Amino acid sequence: MGKAYIVGAGPGDPELITVKALNCIRKADVILYDRLVNPILLNEAKRDCEIIYCGKKPTQHTMKQEIINDLLVHFTSQGKTVVRLKGGDPFVFGRGAEEAEALAKNGLSFEVVPGITAGIAAPAYAGIPITHREYGNSFAVVTGHCSKGKPIDIDWGSLAKAVDTIAIYMGVGNLSYICHQLISHGKNEHTPVAIIEQGTRVEQRTVTGTLSSIGSIVVSEGVQNPAMIVVGEVVRYREKMLQYQEMAQQQSILTSKEVIVI
Repeated sequence: MGKAYIVGAGPGDPELITVKALNCIRKADVILYDRLVNPILLNEAKRDCEIIYCGKKPTQHTMKQEIINDLLVHFTSQGKTVVRLKGGDPFVFGRGAEEAEALAKNGLSFEVVPGITAGIAAPAYAGIPITHREYGNSFAVVTGHCSKGKPIDIDWGSLAKAVDTIAIYMGVGNLSYICHQLISHGKNEHTPVAIIEQGTRVEQRTVTGTLSSIGSIVVSEGVQNPAMIVVGEVVRYREKMLQYQEMAQQQSILTSKEVIVI
């Protein structure tokens, strides 16, 4: 009997994958991987491992979810070790639960290997703590894109009033709608917002603004998916972090000069 592993590959930086996830890749007979998985991780697979791309873009799916489920069942029922490799965490907007259900319904053995999710990791790499005693004691992770396109099923009223920090996945295309919903439900239009593009990768960049200004900033800067949206006062902490880093760099330069003089 084979076994399937539904594995979180982490948010993009290949060093953020867990040891357990890496071991799964190394022993896999088949790997079905997503678009946001860092391809460097595939170099860890066995030479004879069958590697299948299952990537999805917001408006373009290489493979329908039903086909991915069927492939998982097919290869696992053949007695193979199958890894379903997904960006971030497989149970955070990753459809991992649907894949686990397909395997379970067919009586197949599977295991879920959690991964570091972008909603926490990307802000951290940008100098933004998702929680902070002075800036925000609660946070919510929210999808910015639903099956109908705009996230109309989200309770924006509760999010605007009851949560300090909101981490929004897949929301750049619906940014104007999201900002309008939050403001119209009582969120201050001056609430800081950060957009983190390509979070934790070498290409990462961050743009900041407010609920009322971030839409035009994203357009002028040409921000693209994948990107995390962070809404809340914790975004202000980024300025402090940048100042601390600059001070540390200056101190390092001064120390180096002192050593050279001595």
